[in-house]
Amino acid sequence: MRSKAKSFRKKLLINFMFFTAVIFTVLWLLQTVFLQNFYNGMVIKNTVSAAEKITSFSTDDDISDTLDEISWNNSLLVYVTDTDGNILYSADEYKKGHMGADWEGSDLQQIKANPQNRHLHYRDLPDNFEDFRRELESSENGYAELKTDRMYFYGKYIDYGDSGEKAILYLGTNLDPVGSTARIISLQLLIVTVLSVAIGFVLALFMSRSFSKPISQLNQKAHTLGEDKASTDYHKGFCSELDDLNDTLDMTDEKLRKNKIFQNELLANVSHDLRTPLTMIKGYAEMIRDISHDDEVQCAEDVAVIVKETDRLTALVNEILEYSELQMTDTEPVMSDVDLSEIVTAVTDSFESLYLKDGYTFERNISEDIHIHGNSSRLTRAVYNLLDNAVRHTGADKWVGITLKPENGKAMIEIADHGEGIGPEELDRIWDKYYTSRQRDGKGVSGLGLAIVKQTVSQHKGKCKAESKLGKGSIFRIELDMI
Repeated sequence: MRSKAKSFRKKLLINFMFFTAVIFTVLWLLQTVFLQNFYNGMVIKNTVSAAEKITSFSTDDDISDTLDEISWNNSLLVYVTDTDGNILYSADEYKKGHMGADWEGSDLQQIKANPQNRHLHYRDLPDNFEDFRRELESSENGYAELKTDRMYFYGKYIDYGDSGEKAILYLGTNLDPVGSTARIISLQLLIVTVLSVAIGFVLALFMSRSFSKPISQLNQKAHTLGEDKASTDYHKGFCSELDDLNDTLDMTDEKLRKNKIFQNELLANVSHDLRTPLTMIKGYAEMIRDISHDDEVQCAEDVAVIVKETDRLTALVNEILEYSELQMTDTEPVMSDVDLSEIVTAVTDSFESLYLKDGYTFERNISEDIHIHGNSSRLTRAVYNLLDNAVRHTGADKWVGITLKPENGKAMIEIADHGEGIGPEELDRIWDKYYTSRQRDGKGVSGLGLAIVKQTVSQHKGKCKAESKLGKGSIFRIELDMI
């Protein structure tokens, strides 16, 4: 059975604590395991560097002062011996072991009289000096080194003093002090670790709560998308990615609400329009079956009604689908250079061929070579709907006027009729979906024709207008930007 996934808050807390553990593990390794090796490496490098510095000053008159300074500054034990191992000079970080002005006169006279006893006034050579000297004698590079658990020794041949006699420089340093230092550091690190882990846990708890809160808000908001009740408030500013996600959810919520409203309107307003033709189709079909199937004339009339209602039903469904596509699409229509003159002319030609035999007159005033940036198929549908609306509401003279002209950088399409006109109280509502079929005597198909026109023109950043006088007719106008 698959275990339940941990919450974001718990995962963040665990990952933060894991990160803290890794950091302190690395710190412990560096301070306890690698500290001694690092210290030894630095000490050895410092000792070799001191030897090179002493070599560069080994023939100076004040070489003793240089040796004392280097010994003091680098905590080194310094010896200079002849090739037989007799001490010529020694110094350490605590005191000077050479013949100096602070010695008593008798001691100085004794040393000068018996040079072989000078070693009595110097610090003794380490026990391993003879081993070192043999290593140096056999060395091809002129230097040698020895290393014990607690000490490091390094030396080389140098030219010493004014005489430039060959001598041995022998340096020693202690490798052990870091041991006690490491114990102090370990104790201090233990205290720091305990305090840091405790503080880190509190910070991780606070951070996980801060990080999980906006995500929890967005999760609750996602659960209420498209619902009528108010969604959970999200406070922006935590991070840009979550702010973008919140904006996406808001847009999704708006689309879902529109979709829900559209569905409700479809059920409430179109159900009647769908039911009426279906009822008539069924009724006339039953009449043919039960009554008029033997009467050819009556049967033909009944079939004609069925065909008419079927065409009406088909047109209704097509308009509903077209408007749904315009409303619910997430992408903008593909735009290109469109010759609006050709579109208006082609649509007018279609209507003339269809209605001319019924006595309709289509008066044209279409300017040529008017181009806009738009979608050809949708603009064709918009012009078609306007002309269809004019034909359905034209007056007894069956006159429809079609005008396309440029005006102040705009392409102006005007479709006029001499119909019954529209009252002032209705004029602002004629572009609303379903309005025509419900309020204007059902002369339209679904009431979506002008709504489709408005939606299409809005996508093209244009404007829709209408002018009308009762008993005089109406003018429907579209304004689009020319290119």
